[in-house]
Order: sequence, then structure tokens, then C-alpha cells
Amino acid sequence: MGVFWANIILYFCIAFGVVFGGSMLSGIAAVLTLQSPTEKMMTVAENIKIWAMVAAVGGTIDPIRYIESHVAIGHLNPAIKQIILIIVAFFGAQIGTSLIQMICKGGHQP
Repeated sequence: MGVFWANIILYFCIAFGVVFGGSMLSGIAAVLTLQSPTEKMMTVAENIKIWAMVAAVGGTIDPIRYIESHVAIGHLNPAIKQIILIIVAFFGAQIGTSLIQMICKGGHQP
């Protein structure tokens, strides 16, 4: 398997894991602090989605600099690959959030 495909899987799983793991642990914390675990889990899932993407791509500004530097010299392929990795991280975070919402709402969404 190529490095790019390995990174796609890695970025997806990191973003998914940050949202899912963080939300599940916030549910445990909510129980310990006598709060509503479902409300807390859904709130945390929405709030950490962007940070899950940041964690997956390895920083907030470096990927943007990478894209800019390659586009500036006319190398579009590396820039497109970086954009794809950011999109994959978004999908991982979004699927993690959707799974938490399904768990908290009992499987059906409105």
C-alpha cells in the first residue's frame, strides 16, 4: 500500500477517534459529575470536530503552507493530495459525530 493511501486511512481514523473517544469519555465524566451524558456527548462531539481535523492533519497552518508553497511553484499534485487528506479528516470527524448522535438518540435521527 502506498504512503498516500496509508495516510488517508490514518487521517480518517485519527479524526474519527478524537471525536468518538473524546465524546465517549465526556459521557463518563458527565455520569461522574451527575450531568446528562447524552447531552454532554453530543455537545462535545460537535465542539471538538474541528480539533479532530487539526489533530489528524498535524497542525493548523502547516498544511495550508504546504498547499500554498506547491501551488506557487506550479506543483498541483502535492497540493491536491494535501487537500484530499484534509477532506478525509473532515469525513472521519463527521462520521464520528454522526455515530455519537446515533448512539445518543437511540439509532434514529429526526
